[in-house]
Amino acid sequence: MEIQTFDSVWDALVDTPEQAANLQARADLMRQITVIINANGWKQADAAVHCGVTQPRINDLLRGRVSRFSLDALVNITAALGLRVYMEVRAA
Repeated sequence: MEIQTFDSVWDALVDTPEQAANLQARADLMRQITVIINANGWKQADAAVHCGVTQPRINDLLRGRVSRFSLDALVNITAALGLRVYMEVRAA
């Protein structure tokens, strides 16, 4: 039996490095939004109002359901919080 190894968990989940990079970017942004929600002590209903989405969407975000969010949707949530997404490009 051959054992496969991967550079990251994201590489293990998808077929291409591009897909892995997209998943990682979404997960990173979701973690940062979660930190903001928790730091403010918002319940899911409160967070939904502040983020401009429904409570079930906040539930998905807080549960880390990366596949249910596009980068666009996460940028929109960040903007609704009055924040700006800053991106850095560097060697993999």
